[in-house]
Amino acid sequence: MTGSTQNSPVGDVPKEQPDLCGVAFKEWAAVCLALGAGEQILILRKGGLHEGAAGFRVAHRRFWLYPTRFHEEAAHLSPAAAKWLEPAQTLAPPAGELWLRSLVEVTDVVSLPQGTGLDRLAAWHGWSAETVHSRFHYREPGLFALVVRVWMRSTAWILPETTVMAGCRSWVDLPTALPTTDLHPVLPPEEFEIQRQALCAALQQARAG
Repeated sequence: MTGSTQNSPVGDVPKEQPDLCGVAFKEWAAVCLALGAGEQILILRKGGLHEGAAGFRVAHRRFWLYPTRFHEEAAHLSPAAAKWLEPAQTLAPPAGELWLRSLVEVTDVVSLPQGTGLDRLAAWHGWSAETVHSRFHYREPGLFALVVRVWMRSTAWILPETTVMAGCRSWVDLPTALPTTDLHPVLPPEEFEIQRQALCAALQQARAG
């Protein structure tokens, strides 16, 4: 499987970790915790109201996870991800602050144009079946699947959360690029690769419908 599809342009992946990363990706806080715990290596994405006429694109291969609780509720999550709602609330930063701990590398991007095969991915992501269905059919049918590897910092970067960062958007440019130091992978390389290969096979099946 290639790392991109023709309708999801992405940049090349450097072999080494960059020294700085200045972009963040909004994701529900419970899903961020599941990713950070190594329970999940798949992010599904449709795109928000502020993505523009072209819709969502995987504009960056590496980014910080930006935990958000916008529209997040138990009914939108799978049972496995919903268990992270309470910890996410407990770990939420004070109003006006943004805490960034997780750095993500996208290893594979797959477009999913067929809704009939999405049930094959139920064990891999944190959305409920109803959320998958509604997001798939929003605007035009289709979803993007991002296979990701996650690194964690022992302490969070703390930034002011400004009004510029608000809104239903996926990508946020940070006021300053942050050093990608003090990071450790949440999954050992061998374990991640085993999971990645299995997920990529499931994605191929889901893509076929």
